[in-house]
Amino acid sequence: METTRLGKTGLKVSRICLGTMTYGSPNWRDWVLGEEEARPFIKRALEAGINFFDSADVYSVGRSEEIVGKALKDFAPSRDRVVIATKACGVMSDDVNDRGLSRKHLMHAIDNSLRRMQTDYIDLYQIHRFDPTTPIEETIEALHDIVKAGKARYIGASSMYAWQFSKYLHTQEKMGVTKFVSMQDFYNLVYREEEREMLPLCRDQGIAVIPWSPLARGFLAGNRSRDGEAQTTRAKSDANILTPNAFREGDYDIRDRVDRLANEKGVSSAQIALAWLLHQPVVTAPIVGASKMKHLDDAIAAVNVKLSDDEVKALSKGYQTRRIMGHA
Repeated sequence: METTRLGKTGLKVSRICLGTMTYGSPNWRDWVLGEEEARPFIKRALEAGINFFDSADVYSVGRSEEIVGKALKDFAPSRDRVVIATKACGVMSDDVNDRGLSRKHLMHAIDNSLRRMQTDYIDLYQIHRFDPTTPIEETIEALHDIVKAGKARYIGASSMYAWQFSKYLHTQEKMGVTKFVSMQDFYNLVYREEEREMLPLCRDQGIAVIPWSPLARGFLAGNRSRDGEAQTTRAKSDANILTPNAFREGDYDIRDRVDRLANEKGVSSAQIALAWLLHQPVVTAPIVGASKMKHLDDAIAAVNVKLSDDEVKALSKGYQTRRIMGHA
């Protein structure tokens, strides 16, 4: 497994990050795997050289963090050999303060994540979304204090508008506090709106880009037919983003080109779609979810799939702009 620096930090991470939203409680989402089903994926990832694992407190309302933390403790050679990332902001209970990016919530959230993941520190602590109800100075100072207390090594952010992220970065610079080192955003072959503002900003500032949903919720791996029929359990129940009505004729044309190139190279379509992302200079490590071992094996193999400049351009051809998604 190849490794690379996380942005301009000295931290080295695998080119593939295992996303763990898929592991937790089936009561939260019907496509989620329970602990016994999830553990082999984390073990296989470690065996393949993946050292980067991403979770969030809101995934299965904490259960995902518990499963991931326990598995890493059982399977990883040592805590220092893995890079654990998690996120805070989402609604964790009916308490009005058990959500968002207030100082009160973040201080509780980091301690709860540490407890659930059975660790003394989080390598990359991220704000899950932008919180318009909390002054950014309050959030920034709380995150800085979390780092200075040794509870997190680095801090990052997730999907938001580039002007919002820029405002965070500018305020952090002005306050002389810990700065964000990464952006976790929605980016793939059929959703490239991040190329307008966010990716140039990250490139300019040396921010690591760790895209989520690199296969567009499985669309690029073929989980929907051209008539929009869902082929998997998640595709049937996932109504949050890129629902059947969101896919257009041009998106299916892009997927057809992915399929053709995959056939030519004798690899899977998922490997081609991930390889396209890995060939984007600004991308550090796509965050890949896996509910079948083949999904994980495809992601691991994608690191070694080489695309020519002409192949990258051909896959990119025909993209049509669309409305902004993934910020809610």
